[in-house]
Amino acid sequence: MSAPAPRRPDHPPGTSPRARRVRLALATVLSLGVLGTGAAALAGWVGYEGLEATLPDVTTLQHYHPPTVSRVYANNDVLMAELAKERRIYVPIAAIPPLVRNAFIAAEDQHFYTHHGIDPVAIMRAGLTDLANRHGKRPLGASTITQQVAKGMLLNDNSLSLARKAKEALLALRIEQALPKNRILEIYLDGIYLGNGTYGVQAAALGYFNKPLDQLDVAEAAMLAAMPKSPAHYNPFYHPEAAKERRDWVIDRMEETGAITPAQAEAAKAEPLPTTGHGARRGPLPDSEWFSEDVRRDLIEHFGAANALQGGLDVHTSMEPALQHIVTRALRQGLVQYDRSNNAWRGSLGQLDNAEAWPEMLADKRYAAAHTPVTMPDEWRLAAVITSPAGPHRPARVGWLEDGAPRTGLLRPGDAHWARFHPLRPGDLVMIEPQKDGEAALQQLPQVEGAAVVMEARTGRVLAMTGGWSFRASQFNRVTQALRQPGSSFKPLIYLEAMDEGISPSQKFQDGPISFGDWHPQNYEHNNWGPTTLHDALRESRNLVTIRLAAHLGMKKVIDIAERSGMVNNMPPYLPAALGAVETTVLKEAAAYAAMANGGHRITPSLVDYIEGPDGSIISRATPIVLGQAPTTQDNMEGLPTLENTTPQLASPQAAYQIATMMKDVIVHGTGRIAGAGINQPIGGKTGTSQDYRDAWFAGYSPEIVTVVWVGYDTPRSLGKRETGGRVAGPIWNTIMKAALAERRPLDFAQPEGVHLFHYDTGRIPAVDAFLDDQYPGASGSLAVPHEKVAIEAGEGGQLVPGSEEDMDDAPSTSASAEGAPNFPSLAPNDAGANSPYPTSIPESRSTTAPEEEQDANIGVGGLY
Repeated sequence: MSAPAPRRPDHPPGTSPRARRVRLALATVLSLGVLGTGAAALAGWVGYEGLEATLPDVTTLQHYHPPTVSRVYANNDVLMAELAKERRIYVPIAAIPPLVRNAFIAAEDQHFYTHHGIDPVAIMRAGLTDLANRHGKRPLGASTITQQVAKGMLLNDNSLSLARKAKEALLALRIEQALPKNRILEIYLDGIYLGNGTYGVQAAALGYFNKPLDQLDVAEAAMLAAMPKSPAHYNPFYHPEAAKERRDWVIDRMEETGAITPAQAEAAKAEPLPTTGHGARRGPLPDSEWFSEDVRRDLIEHFGAANALQGGLDVHTSMEPALQHIVTRALRQGLVQYDRSNNAWRGSLGQLDNAEAWPEMLADKRYAAAHTPVTMPDEWRLAAVITSPAGPHRPARVGWLEDGAPRTGLLRPGDAHWARFHPLRPGDLVMIEPQKDGEAALQQLPQVEGAAVVMEARTGRVLAMTGGWSFRASQFNRVTQALRQPGSSFKPLIYLEAMDEGISPSQKFQDGPISFGDWHPQNYEHNNWGPTTLHDALRESRNLVTIRLAAHLGMKKVIDIAERSGMVNNMPPYLPAALGAVETTVLKEAAAYAAMANGGHRITPSLVDYIEGPDGSIISRATPIVLGQAPTTQDNMEGLPTLENTTPQLASPQAAYQIATMMKDVIVHGTGRIAGAGINQPIGGKTGTSQDYRDAWFAGYSPEIVTVVWVGYDTPRSLGKRETGGRVAGPIWNTIMKAALAERRPLDFAQPEGVHLFHYDTGRIPAVDAFLDDQYPGASGSLAVPHEKVAIEAGEGGQLVPGSEEDMDDAPSTSASAEGAPNFPSLAPNDAGANSPYPTSIPESRSTTAPEEEQDANIGVGGLY
């Protein structure tokens, strides 16, 4: 029996339904994979295109310079102030020490010089760490320095999103292609915020350690490098433990990368952290606040706010710090002295519940700050009365803190009498000034204000300027912003014009009664001297002579010299204005007086000598004095170049010298004797007291410097009967000028050609004056009548000036219209009599003697004394 034949399969191999299903499934998966990959690639491309379209241009970083602080320097190159919205100081990478660079690289991006913008190893490490250990916490960062530059300088986006990280990575790759590594590092180190209000490593080094970068040690460099992660959390002043931990971690990374040795690391970790910051912004230098603020205003006006506050300018000013300190102290002492002489003590600042606990209460910073006026000078102290005064020989005892330690002392004997209306009691909180002998002076903040400026006469460089009692109380600068009446300190300009017209210092004008309508001016002393030389009239500030002199010159000429000098803008054409019934500022008056001191040249006051741009180039310079052509000597050798003053002339050198000679006698024998006491160098000056004693001035000069002092209330009111410029402002001026001249060599006023000094008798005192070649010393003859009409009446729209200090309450406002004003008649040209060298077209009844009751009741408007 044969074997059965083998059975043939029903389907060929691989064609079974199961096999077909497997192949179909594989084909489907493959197709879906291809489609998915394509879709993902398409979506990625579309996403990339979308991101790329929104990315900023990285080429802007090629010319990027961060906004940097502008620094203001005194004339000795001491930093006065920093002007900035952000405190940032640009430093090129070559000037950043390797120690600082390596500290940041070790902490932030150890592969900075080898990667191409992103660090894959750091990204993987951060991702694994986030998955394993940081659930619910902020993801661990893996951004390179280049990515941080992209984020901070181009994106300005701190959101936690994949889109932002993708943009950051793309920008980092592009930045690496566009910029060299050191440029990227420079942008990073100059732009990063490092806490304490500082941006960039240089500003941070000054803010935390008060050191430049090249003086930082390992621990300090590591402390800066610890800050980028979280400037607030690692601030050493507020979180010292966290700051030290982070700093030491950076030190370990520096050792790990080979930037420092193990010994250096160990020593750095042992260093303490800084405990006191140096401020987010420096300045202003003590006592320079008004000066610095005016410089800031000028910079913004000329360069715009962006360039002034973010342009990295180096501004070199003319301020002398030592002189500025003296001016500030002198003004404050003068205001305190006036207040003490004219006002009683106004009472205590508060009362302690337990007088015996005064050391603990004063040591409580919050309590002390709540009871200490912000305008109290630094040299004063908050004190507590321990025992009350018991008679003139047992003054009160007070206690205060000095560097945290309790001290006690007796008040001066006169303080109890000064405080008689508010008797001192134990527990009273008062202000005192410790004295060298161990006593204490009871003090109070004056309500009166003042201003003072010192200026170079030839250049207009302002050397010192104090605009009031305290900048913290008011930033209003009374040197440059307060418009006040100069009183008799205006008069020298009229006499300067007279000298420039060829009138002799010995020329006599009538010092006698004169009236114009309802206006009956008189001298301060209420007496008349008769014919009086211009020398004597200026020396003793005689109003009536000044009025007749102004009338003779013509108000057009008076207005012209007043406006050209810069003293007054738009001066009204009325004779009362010749007595100082106009408005000016302390700085404008100083500029006008500078022309009398420097030989007749008009000057423009300046606070800034020169300005440097961020690259060190000089972009602005004040140069009123230039070098002229060097002369050739007899042996054909080149001599020394001459100095040429390029400013225009206000008056001739001869006229300026004549006024300087007359003003010297104002100091020696006239109204300026108090101001000149103890000064042995040639100086001239003039008092100024406005109507009702509302403004007290003293303005004066040496051949080199001009100083002007003003005292008054911000809301004008009387300083008090007989509180004149000589009594109130003169002592302040004296203190300032003594200090200023002590640092300068003695000089006399330069005598120009065509003028000579002569001794003669003025009729009242022996005097020395300067006379032109065609003038005879002591002579006084008839003067030529001016050919122009002298307009002195109140025209339409003119300002009205009351007739005397006694009728101030009834006087019209100075801003009123002319309607209803006293009738100031015009003076027409006429022949002048021998004893009356001024126009005589005034009606006889008004040019001789005023009614007796009016004569006794009126004082000249404007300049009283």
